[in-house]
Amino acid sequence: MIQKIRARLTVVVVDETGMSTVEYAIGTIAAAAFGAILYTVVTGDSIVGALTNIITRALNTSV
Repeated sequence: MIQKIRARLTVVVVDETGMSTVEYAIGTIAAAAFGAILYTVVTGDSIVGALTNIITRALNTSV
């Protein structure tokens, strides 16, 4: 009886079924959060102004 319980506990402790699904879910949530933060930063007024300034200076070069 004790050997059966020990064998079952070993299977429960060692069994990692579903771990990859959880890892993918956490990775997806992290990527979505990073994308949301990056979008917020890039669409801010200071970043848009700086990018517009860089593009304008690059297009208005005099030779």
